[in-house]
Amino acid sequence: MGVLKGIRVLEFEAIGPAPFGAMLLADMGADVLRIDRPVAASDLGPKLDGPRLDLIGRNRRSLTLDLKTPQGVACALELIEKADVLVEGFRPGIMERLGLGPEVALARNPKLVYGRMTGWGQTGPLAQNAGHDLNYIALSGVLSAIGPAGGRPVPPLNLVGDYGGGGMLLAMGVLAALLNVQRGGQGQVVDAAMTEGAAQLGAIFWGLVASGNWREQRGSNLLDGGAPWYDTYRTLDGHYMAIGPVESRFYAELLEKLGLADAALPGQHDRDGWPKLRDAFTRAFLGRTRDEWSKLFEGSDACVSPVLGFSEAAEHPHNRARGSFVEVNGIVQPGPAPRFQGTPSAQPRPAPRRGQHGGAALRDWGFDEQQIGALRSRGLSFIDEN
Repeated sequence: MGVLKGIRVLEFEAIGPAPFGAMLLADMGADVLRIDRPVAASDLGPKLDGPRLDLIGRNRRSLTLDLKTPQGVACALELIEKADVLVEGFRPGIMERLGLGPEVALARNPKLVYGRMTGWGQTGPLAQNAGHDLNYIALSGVLSAIGPAGGRPVPPLNLVGDYGGGGMLLAMGVLAALLNVQRGGQGQVVDAAMTEGAAQLGAIFWGLVASGNWREQRGSNLLDGGAPWYDTYRTLDGHYMAIGPVESRFYAELLEKLGLADAALPGQHDRDGWPKLRDAFTRAFLGRTRDEWSKLFEGSDACVSPVLGFSEAAEHPHNRARGSFVEVNGIVQPGPAPRFQGTPSAQPRPAPRRGQHGGAALRDWGFDEQQIGALRSRGLSFIDEN
């Protein structure tokens, strides 16, 4: 099921953004076949309790293959011939050294979309340097704007680089290249760099800086916690509420709900009065619990929401009504998104064990039993389950 049904994606085992990009494609119905190492590497990221907790590895099938052998590379090339998309997240040059680089792959399959996920990009002075999400968003300019006034820049989890500026950008690039192929174009390389993806996520702020409407001091602007009416406030029970009534009519409703409509407060956009506003909001929110405030603001346009933990989000009535979270093998997780009315995405399947369902994948990809036997004789391995 899904809008990408029939699209074959060959994914080479990696961590973080490349698997996330492949997960997005798989959630939308693409047939993602992951090439795993024969034995799990010790440095492939957080140690999870097997595939059950590997949420971004969902909706895959797996083959194991040693790409450091000529036989393994030959097997990979046969798979590449039948793929629509290849996804890899190695350091630049690794796939070339293995004999699986774009030049070789596209010669074997001219319609192939070759998706490459890196932090710095395939070229440039830093291309060969190690790094992680925080390094990439630091160089993008985005990290400098995240954090409290007078404080240090704060890591925004690894959402801006790895996932928003990385895996999601990769998936978008792959889809655009696939569309080009379906319109009669040739396959090509998609060079997705987290530094550039993070910068794109912040495009609006370059405009604000250029117009003089953004101060490059953290915590002094509209969207970075500088404005007292775009921030979070502690409640009586130690939880938090998030407020963001940017528009004047929504701001007026906030004041009314807080009991401050008749208070002698500075104007909403009076920067000199922001400390007084913040103090008033701080004292007001400390007067009730988070649940009490949530009930009071229910149905309101004041742009006020409870700050929920991961374990709480799935239980919120709105998320429950939409089915925004699903349970797979006892693990609650975000469901596929976006929604497609005509070709809805299926309920996610758990991530595979190494080699799990690989035999069925090969048959679906058009390999007959004789060809499968030849591939296995050259080192390709899988768990052949019914």
